[in-house]
Amino acid sequence: MPLHENASVGQRFLISIGLTVAILIAEVIGGLWTGSLALLSDAAHVFLDIFALALSYTALRLSSLPADDRHTYGFHRFEVIAALANGVTLAGVAIGIFIEAYRRLQAPEPVKSVELLIIATIGLIVNLIVAFVLGGHDHEHEDGEHAAEDLNVKSAFLHVLGDAVSSVGVIVAALIIWRTGWSLADPLMSVIIGLIIIASSWRVTKASLHILVEGVPEGFHLADVAQTIGSAPGVTDVHDLHVWSLCSGHTALSAHVVVADQSLGQAQALMDEIKRRLRSGFGVEHTTIQFECAGCGQGRVVCVNGNMG
Repeated sequence: MPLHENASVGQRFLISIGLTVAILIAEVIGGLWTGSLALLSDAAHVFLDIFALALSYTALRLSSLPADDRHTYGFHRFEVIAALANGVTLAGVAIGIFIEAYRRLQAPEPVKSVELLIIATIGLIVNLIVAFVLGGHDHEHEDGEHAAEDLNVKSAFLHVLGDAVSSVGVIVAALIIWRTGWSLADPLMSVIIGLIIIASSWRVTKASLHILVEGVPEGFHLADVAQTIGSAPGVTDVHDLHVWSLCSGHTALSAHVVVADQSLGQAQALMDEIKRRLRSGFGVEHTTIQFECAGCGQGRVVCVNGNMG
Protein backbone atom coordinates (compact mmCIF):
# COMPACT_ATOMS: atom_id res chain seq x y z
CA MET A 1 0.00 0.00 0.00
CA PRO A 2 1.43 3.41 -0.94
CA LEU A 3 2.58 5.71 1.82
CA HIS A 4 1.32 9.25 2.26
CA GLU A 5 3.43 11.71 0.28
CA ASN A 6 3.71 14.33 2.99
CA ALA A 7 6.70 16.61 2.30
CA SER A 8 4.69 19.43 0.72
CA VAL A 9 1.69 19.12 3.03
CA GLY A 10 3.95 18.90 6.08
CA GLN A 11 5.64 22.16 5.14
CA ARG A 12 2.25 23.83 4.77
CA PHE A 13 1.30 22.61 8.24
CA LEU A 14 4.43 24.14 9.80
CA ILE A 15 3.83 27.49 8.10
CA SER A 16 0.18 27.42 9.21
CA ILE A 17 1.12 26.64 12.82
CA GLY A 18 3.51 29.61 12.95
CA LEU A 19 0.92 32.04 11.57
CA THR A 20 -1.80 30.70 13.85
CA VAL A 21 0.36 31.13 16.96
CA ALA A 22 0.75 34.80 16.00
CA ILE A 23 -3.05 35.15 15.71
CA LEU A 24 -3.54 33.54 19.14
CA ILE A 25 -1.16 35.94 20.89
CA ALA A 26 -2.78 38.97 19.25
CA GLU A 27 -6.36 37.87 20.01
CA VAL A 28 -5.75 36.92 23.64
CA ILE A 29 -4.10 40.28 24.32
CA GLY A 30 -6.77 42.08 22.30
CA GLY A 31 -9.66 40.22 23.94
CA LEU A 32 -8.45 41.08 27.44
CA TRP A 33 -7.76 44.68 26.42
CA THR A 34 -11.11 45.31 24.72
CA GLY A 35 -13.21 43.14 27.06
CA SER A 36 -14.70 41.24 24.09
CA LEU A 37 -16.05 37.73 24.71
CA ALA A 38 -16.45 37.25 20.95
CA LEU A 39 -12.73 37.91 20.42
CA LEU A 40 -11.78 35.66 23.36
CA SER A 41 -14.09 32.99 21.91
CA ASP A 42 -12.29 33.35 18.63
CA ALA A 43 -8.97 33.10 20.49
CA ALA A 44 -10.16 29.84 22.08
CA HIS A 45 -10.99 28.59 18.61
CA VAL A 46 -7.53 29.66 17.43
CA PHE A 47 -5.93 27.74 20.31
CA LEU A 48 -7.84 24.68 19.14
CA ASP A 49 -6.60 25.44 15.62
CA ILE A 50 -3.02 25.19 16.87
CA PHE A 51 -3.81 21.95 18.67
CA ALA A 52 -5.52 20.60 15.54
CA LEU A 53 -2.68 21.61 13.25
CA ALA A 54 -0.03 20.12 15.56
CA LEU A 55 -2.04 16.92 15.96
CA SER A 56 -2.65 16.68 12.23
CA TYR A 57 1.03 17.26 11.46
CA THR A 58 2.02 14.55 13.94
CA ALA A 59 -0.51 12.16 12.40
CA LEU A 60 0.78 13.01 8.93
CA ARG A 61 4.31 12.05 9.94
CA LEU A 62 3.18 8.85 11.68
CA SER A 63 0.98 7.79 8.76
CA SER A 64 4.05 7.86 6.49
CA LEU A 65 5.78 5.15 8.51
CA PRO A 66 6.10 1.83 6.65
CA ALA A 67 4.15 -1.27 7.62
CA ASP A 68 5.78 -3.73 10.01
CA ASP A 69 5.10 -7.20 11.40
CA ARG A 70 2.64 -5.86 13.98
CA HIS A 71 0.96 -3.22 11.80
CA THR A 72 0.58 -4.84 8.40
CA TYR A 73 -1.53 -2.00 6.99
CA GLY A 74 0.94 0.61 8.22
CA PHE A 75 -0.13 3.59 10.29
CA HIS A 76 -2.60 5.30 7.97
CA ARG A 77 -5.36 5.30 10.60
CA PHE A 78 -3.47 7.85 12.68
CA GLU A 79 -4.86 10.54 10.38
CA VAL A 80 -8.42 9.39 11.15
CA ILE A 81 -7.76 9.35 14.90
CA ALA A 82 -6.37 12.89 14.65
CA ALA A 83 -9.46 14.02 12.74
CA LEU A 84 -11.73 12.48 15.40
CA ALA A 85 -9.78 14.20 18.19
CA ASN A 86 -10.08 17.50 16.35
CA GLY A 87 -13.84 17.06 15.98
CA VAL A 88 -14.31 16.29 19.68
CA THR A 89 -12.18 19.25 20.82
CA LEU A 90 -14.17 21.56 18.54
CA ALA A 91 -17.36 20.50 20.33
CA GLY A 92 -15.71 21.05 23.72
CA VAL A 93 -14.66 24.61 23.00
CA ALA A 94 -18.15 25.42 21.65
CA ILE A 95 -19.73 24.32 24.93
CA GLY A 96 -17.34 26.57 26.85
CA ILE A 97 -18.29 29.52 24.63
CA PHE A 98 -22.02 28.92 25.21
CA ILE A 99 -21.54 28.90 28.98
CA GLU A 100 -19.59 32.18 28.99
CA ALA A 101 -22.02 33.78 26.52
CA TYR A 102 -24.93 32.97 28.85
CA ARG A 103 -23.07 34.65 31.70
CA ARG A 104 -22.38 37.76 29.59
CA LEU A 105 -26.01 37.96 28.46
CA GLN A 106 -27.07 38.01 32.09
CA ALA A 107 -24.48 40.67 33.00
CA PRO A 108 -23.27 42.61 29.90
CA GLU A 109 -19.77 44.07 30.03
CA PRO A 110 -18.40 47.12 28.11
CA VAL A 111 -16.44 46.46 24.92
CA LYS A 112 -13.87 48.69 23.17
CA SER A 113 -15.39 48.46 19.71
CA VAL A 114 -12.81 50.30 17.57
CA GLU A 115 -9.86 48.38 18.99
CA LEU A 116 -11.86 45.17 18.65
CA LEU A 117 -12.58 45.96 15.00
CA ILE A 118 -8.91 46.51 14.18
CA ILE A 119 -7.71 43.34 15.90
CA ALA A 120 -10.49 41.18 14.38
CA THR A 121 -9.72 42.49 10.90
CA ILE A 122 -6.04 41.60 11.27
CA GLY A 123 -7.05 38.16 12.56
CA LEU A 124 -9.32 37.61 9.56
CA ILE A 125 -6.56 38.48 7.10
CA VAL A 126 -4.08 36.08 8.72
CA ASN A 127 -6.74 33.35 8.96
CA LEU A 128 -7.43 33.64 5.24
CA ILE A 129 -3.70 33.35 4.54
CA VAL A 130 -3.50 30.19 6.68
CA ALA A 131 -6.59 28.72 4.97
CA PHE A 132 -5.00 29.43 1.58
CA VAL A 133 -1.74 27.76 2.64
CA LEU A 134 -3.53 24.66 3.99
CA GLY A 135 -5.96 24.48 1.08
CA GLY A 136 -3.11 24.44 -1.42
CA HIS A 137 -2.35 20.72 -1.05
CA ASP A 138 -2.54 18.72 -4.24
CA HIS A 139 -5.73 16.88 -5.13
CA GLU A 140 -4.36 15.29 -8.27
CA HIS A 141 -2.07 12.30 -8.65
CA GLU A 142 0.78 12.51 -11.10
CA ASP A 143 -1.18 10.29 -13.50
CA GLY A 144 -4.02 12.84 -13.47
CA GLU A 145 -6.50 10.77 -11.46
CA HIS A 146 -8.43 12.64 -8.83
CA ALA A 147 -7.11 11.96 -5.33
CA ALA A 148 -9.46 11.60 -2.39
CA GLU A 149 -9.11 14.44 0.08
CA ASP A 150 -7.10 13.58 3.17
CA LEU A 151 -9.54 13.69 6.10
CA ASN A 152 -6.75 14.77 8.41
CA VAL A 153 -5.89 17.81 6.25
CA LYS A 154 -9.59 18.53 5.75
CA SER A 155 -10.25 18.58 9.51
CA ALA A 156 -7.40 21.04 10.09
CA PHE A 157 -8.57 23.16 7.15
CA LEU A 158 -12.12 23.27 8.59
CA HIS A 159 -10.70 24.47 11.91
CA VAL A 160 -8.97 27.39 10.20
CA LEU A 161 -11.85 28.16 7.84
CA GLY A 162 -14.29 28.15 10.75
CA ASP A 163 -12.04 30.56 12.58
CA ALA A 164 -12.00 32.88 9.55
CA VAL A 165 -15.80 32.88 9.61
CA SER A 166 -15.65 33.58 13.35
CA SER A 167 -13.41 36.57 12.69
CA VAL A 168 -16.04 37.95 10.30
CA GLY A 169 -18.57 37.58 13.11
CA VAL A 170 -16.35 39.48 15.54
CA ILE A 171 -15.97 42.28 12.97
CA VAL A 172 -19.77 42.49 12.58
CA ALA A 173 -20.21 42.62 16.38
CA ALA A 174 -17.56 45.36 16.63
CA LEU A 175 -19.30 47.44 13.95
CA ILE A 176 -22.68 47.09 15.69
CA ILE A 177 -21.26 48.11 19.07
CA TRP A 178 -19.31 50.98 17.51
CA ARG A 179 -22.34 52.40 15.70
CA THR A 180 -25.11 51.65 18.22
CA GLY A 181 -23.45 50.97 21.58
CA TRP A 182 -25.44 47.71 21.89
CA SER A 183 -22.97 45.59 23.89
CA LEU A 184 -25.16 42.46 23.77
CA ALA A 185 -24.01 42.04 20.15
CA ASP A 186 -20.73 40.68 21.51
CA PRO A 187 -22.06 37.64 23.49
CA LEU A 188 -24.74 37.01 20.86
CA MET A 189 -22.07 36.82 18.16
CA SER A 190 -20.06 34.45 20.34
CA VAL A 191 -23.10 32.12 20.37
CA ILE A 192 -23.18 32.21 16.56
CA ILE A 193 -19.45 31.42 16.52
CA GLY A 194 -20.13 28.48 18.84
CA LEU A 195 -22.81 27.15 16.48
CA ILE A 196 -20.39 27.38 13.55
CA ILE A 197 -17.83 25.42 15.56
CA ILE A 198 -20.43 22.75 16.42
CA ALA A 199 -21.28 22.34 12.72
CA SER A 200 -17.60 21.84 11.84
CA SER A 201 -17.24 19.39 14.71
CA TRP A 202 -20.17 17.30 13.51
CA ARG A 203 -18.88 17.01 9.94
CA VAL A 204 -15.38 15.93 10.92
CA THR A 205 -16.49 13.60 13.74
CA LYS A 206 -19.10 11.89 11.55
CA ALA A 207 -16.62 11.29 8.71
CA SER A 208 -13.88 9.94 10.97
CA LEU A 209 -16.24 7.64 12.91
CA HIS A 210 -17.58 6.26 9.62
CA ILE A 211 -14.05 5.20 8.68
CA LEU A 212 -13.26 3.79 12.14
CA VAL A 213 -16.36 1.53 12.05
CA GLU A 214 -15.27 0.41 8.56
CA GLY A 215 -18.27 1.83 6.75
CA VAL A 216 -18.47 1.77 2.96
CA PRO A 217 -16.52 4.82 1.69
CA GLU A 218 -18.50 7.91 0.74
CA GLY A 219 -19.48 7.85 -2.92
CA PHE A 220 -19.34 4.05 -3.14
CA HIS A 221 -22.44 1.95 -3.79
CA LEU A 222 -21.94 -1.73 -3.02
CA ALA A 223 -24.36 -2.74 -5.78
CA ASP A 224 -22.26 -0.88 -8.37
CA VAL A 225 -19.04 -2.49 -7.14
CA ALA A 226 -20.63 -5.96 -7.23
CA GLN A 227 -22.01 -5.34 -10.72
CA THR A 228 -18.56 -4.29 -11.95
CA ILE A 229 -17.01 -7.52 -10.68
CA GLY A 230 -19.94 -9.69 -11.76
CA SER A 231 -19.95 -8.38 -15.33
CA ALA A 232 -16.38 -9.54 -15.98
CA PRO A 233 -16.28 -12.48 -18.49
CA GLY A 234 -16.51 -15.82 -16.72
CA VAL A 235 -17.80 -14.59 -13.36
CA THR A 236 -20.98 -16.37 -12.21
CA ASP A 237 -21.32 -15.22 -8.60
CA VAL A 238 -20.01 -12.56 -6.23
CA HIS A 239 -20.46 -12.93 -2.48
CA ASP A 240 -18.90 -11.96 0.84
CA LEU A 241 -18.08 -8.54 -0.63
CA HIS A 242 -16.56 -5.94 1.70
CA VAL A 243 -15.38 -2.40 0.93
CA TRP A 244 -13.91 -0.15 3.59
CA SER A 245 -11.44 2.71 4.12
CA LEU A 246 -8.16 2.35 5.93
CA CYS A 247 -8.08 6.14 5.87
CA SER A 248 -9.32 8.79 3.47
CA GLY A 249 -7.85 8.04 0.05
CA HIS A 250 -6.95 4.41 0.82
CA THR A 251 -9.83 2.03 0.06
CA ALA A 252 -9.61 -1.73 0.54
CA LEU A 253 -11.84 -4.45 -0.95
CA SER A 254 -12.24 -8.17 -0.40
CA ALA A 255 -14.63 -10.56 -2.16
CA HIS A 256 -15.30 -14.18 -3.03
CA VAL A 257 -15.87 -14.65 -6.78
CA VAL A 258 -17.27 -17.83 -8.32
CA VAL A 259 -15.85 -18.62 -11.77
CA ALA A 260 -15.96 -21.53 -14.21
CA ASP A 261 -13.27 -24.20 -13.89
CA GLN A 262 -10.30 -22.91 -15.90
CA SER A 263 -6.53 -22.93 -16.19
CA LEU A 264 -4.30 -20.92 -13.90
CA GLY A 265 -3.36 -18.65 -16.79
CA GLN A 266 -7.02 -17.93 -17.60
CA ALA A 267 -7.75 -17.28 -13.92
CA GLN A 268 -4.86 -14.80 -13.71
CA ALA A 269 -6.09 -12.94 -16.80
CA LEU A 270 -9.57 -12.71 -15.25
CA MET A 271 -8.11 -11.49 -11.95
CA ASP A 272 -6.16 -8.78 -13.78
CA GLU A 273 -9.31 -7.69 -15.60
CA ILE A 274 -11.35 -7.44 -12.38
CA LYS A 275 -8.62 -5.42 -10.68
CA ARG A 276 -8.36 -3.12 -13.70
CA ARG A 277 -12.11 -2.47 -13.58
CA LEU A 278 -12.04 -1.74 -9.86
CA ARG A 279 -9.06 0.57 -10.23
CA SER A 280 -10.45 2.53 -13.18
CA GLY A 281 -14.06 2.62 -11.97
CA PHE A 282 -13.62 3.21 -8.24
CA GLY A 283 -9.94 3.95 -7.61
CA VAL A 284 -9.53 0.80 -5.50
CA GLU A 285 -5.90 -0.29 -5.44
CA HIS A 286 -5.85 -2.74 -2.52
CA THR A 287 -7.92 -5.82 -3.32
CA THR A 288 -8.13 -9.34 -1.93
CA ILE A 289 -10.19 -11.55 -4.26
CA GLN A 290 -10.72 -15.27 -3.72
CA PHE A 291 -11.71 -17.36 -6.76
CA GLU A 292 -13.99 -20.36 -6.21
CA CYS A 293 -15.59 -22.95 -8.51
CA ALA A 294 -18.68 -23.06 -6.26
CA GLY A 295 -20.08 -20.80 -3.59
CA CYS A 296 -18.51 -21.46 -0.19
CA GLY A 297 -21.58 -20.30 1.72
CA GLN A 298 -19.79 -17.40 3.41
CA GLY A 299 -21.29 -13.93 3.39
CA ARG A 300 -24.22 -12.58 1.39
CA VAL A 301 -24.55 -13.17 -2.34
CA VAL A 302 -24.56 -9.74 -4.00
CA CYS A 303 -24.32 -10.62 -7.70
CA VAL A 304 -25.34 -13.70 -9.71
CA ASN A 305 -24.42 -14.10 -13.40
CA GLY A 306 -23.84 -10.38 -13.72
CA ASN A 307 -27.19 -9.52 -12.07
CA MET A 308 -27.73 -8.26 -8.55
CA GLY A 309 -28.68 -10.92 -6.06
